[in-house]
Amino acid sequence: MIQQSSMISTSNGSSSYFEIIHPDVPRGNFKCALFDFDGTLSLIRRGWREIMVPYFVEEIMACPDAPVKKETESIVREFVTRLTGKQTIYQCIQLGQTVSRYGGRPKDPLAYKKEYLARLWARIEISFNSLKNKSRSADDLMLKGSRTFLTALKQRGIKLYLASGTDQVNVLEEATVLELNGFFGDRIFGAKDNWKEFSKNMIISNIIEENRLMGDGLIVIGDGYVEIEEGKSAGGYALAVACDEMKAGELDAWKRNRLIEAGADAIIIDYENTQGIINYLFPG
Repeated sequence: MIQQSSMISTSNGSSSYFEIIHPDVPRGNFKCALFDFDGTLSLIRRGWREIMVPYFVEEIMACPDAPVKKETESIVREFVTRLTGKQTIYQCIQLGQTVSRYGGRPKDPLAYKKEYLARLWARIEISFNSLKNKSRSADDLMLKGSRTFLTALKQRGIKLYLASGTDQVNVLEEATVLELNGFFGDRIFGAKDNWKEFSKNMIISNIIEENRLMGDGLIVIGDGYVEIEEGKSAGGYALAVACDEMKAGELDAWKRNRLIEAGADAIIIDYENTQGIINYLFPG
């Protein structure tokens, strides 16, 4: 249940969406911050759902007992979103299980993942290369205010971590072209070939143990159900990002509702109002 909702004004008089869901949750004692990557900082892969969902629907519709297309799309969107934040392989595993359920013969999850990534790369190759050769500003393909917000946290002595369900090699490449390495250093984590060796739960547990944190020493920032749920389970503060990645500065209402279900303490669209967000997270 939403207990409070507010808009925080910026210094220039404009306003930015900031919805407070749990106003009584402790804040201000943060020592570490864990960021998701895609849809939370990076927009390089924006529109990835528009690649994954039709591909998965295509595979299921080829099954002998497949539902009608509209129902199939609903099934796929549900599990794709529910597993957002986990490694891509988990969505591919779920695809295989769904194919089996409707009388099909599932492929190896890695085969599904390879095909999906090939289709995604065809979409994002030009954007990635434009960043790599510096013909485009890195900030063009990040959520508004990302760099300013990261800088503000770093200046407060917050230790920054990044964890993504995208493969480690790709996360490192994309963080490099977005010029984010200076914020995270060697604290950038992504999916591994053996997917059982990586999860956001593992990363969160390691952060808490290595930094000897109490629960309220950690803030988790992301647009995926998984990191919000895991962050709350660990006792941290969950700042959820419900940005419509295809329409900069606009709220994705469906994503917002899912993030509230996951346990979000507050909802933002981006970091354009960095000062307002910082003032709220660090009262006094």
